[in-house]
Amino acid sequence: MAARNADPTMAPILGVQCFLAREALGWTMSHLAHVAEVSPQSVARFERGSTLKASTVESIQRTLEIAGVIFIDANDGGPGARLRK
Repeated sequence: MAARNADPTMAPILGVQCFLAREALGWTMSHLAHVAEVSPQSVARFERGSTLKASTVESIQRTLEIAGVIFIDANDGGPGARLRK
């Protein structure tokens, strides 16, 4: 299973991956927004499938990766997220 972690050549995460990662960490949308320094509305829109500025998605992704999330590519059975071992 190929995982990606802060690789600039990889595509940004999807909203569903954000949701899965946030749930795995036990974080609320508000907590993720605070730590990532984005608005809670941005997190909510992203998880619903809206397109956000690349810098906003990068901030969310970086924050989740620092917290211990590894994102799994879609070509590995569907996009996903898991916690580092």
